[in-house]
Amino acid sequence: MENLNFSFQLDEFMLFCRSRQLREKTMNSYEQTLRLFERWCWERFQIENVDQITESVVRRYINDLMERGKYSFYTDDKRKTINYPERRRDFRNPISITTINNYIRNLRVFFNWLDRDYLLPKNPMKKIRQLKNNRKAKEYISDEDFKRLIGLLDKSYFSEHRDFVMIILMIDTGMRLGECSLLLVEDVNLAKKQVFLRAENTKGRKDRIVFFSPKTETILRRWLQFKDRYAESDYLFPVKYSGAAIGVSNFETNFKKYLKRAALNESISPHCLRNNFAKRCLMNGMDIFTLSKILGHSSVRVTEEAYLDLNSDDIQKRYQNFSPMATIK
Repeated sequence: MENLNFSFQLDEFMLFCRSRQLREKTMNSYEQTLRLFERWCWERFQIENVDQITESVVRRYINDLMERGKYSFYTDDKRKTINYPERRRDFRNPISITTINNYIRNLRVFFNWLDRDYLLPKNPMKKIRQLKNNRKAKEYISDEDFKRLIGLLDKSYFSEHRDFVMIILMIDTGMRLGECSLLLVEDVNLAKKQVFLRAENTKGRKDRIVFFSPKTETILRRWLQFKDRYAESDYLFPVKYSGAAIGVSNFETNFKKYLKRAALNESISPHCLRNNFAKRCLMNGMDIFTLSKILGHSSVRVTEEAYLDLNSDDIQKRYQNFSPMATIK
């Protein structure tokens, strides 16, 4: 007889995820969501087996997430003791709809996996839908703010010169920070003005090529000469002394420092550079299919949903390129 114990099935699911070579970040998200839900099920209803979980149980859990607030529940008491959640400024603040929807998505993946062999009398996630979420427009940075940001970096320092080039490359190619940080020198083709992104480093697990301008080519050539004087590394953007690739969190910390120096909104993230790339391409007349390919999206629909945040001023600027009266000779 199949072992339907929640903890056992959770471990089996994580083994399945590892066999599929899912990213560590994805697996951590699954495990955290499921461990929390497992403990909640036991404490609230003494549920031990996955076949005891019903649609009603899941809905009660979602309601509880909405009511209890942040950091009010942990997978184990030890973690709660170590983290001192009550000291956090956002303790018991509402959990965002986006976060709750991520939990719902992860639970759906798990119960769909369980349902593959008809282990459940009924899939409890079958009728559970994501919560309605008012989508926020993507964050952008103006030309003036961008110039001020990069203009205050001191390129005589290795780390700031490296970060300057990374910022330029990301806004000119649309690549993600994680993709940029792991580039090898050999991935860059200066003659063709192309960057090869390896499948193991891309979100979609597919090879992809992005492109850069002659202006960025000049910046890259100068950086390579500078880098080779101070760091021996196959990575394009290494840490000076170790030669290892710069970590995403390290760059994010540096980026916040640069924002503060430039007196810009410190909530702006490095991903804003990718957003800017997409918006500027659309504003300059690039078709959505080409943009989708460059960004590495799974479909054009993903690109449409993510990057069509054009306001009236943007639309007016685009209109000027297509005005019938302006083009009539």
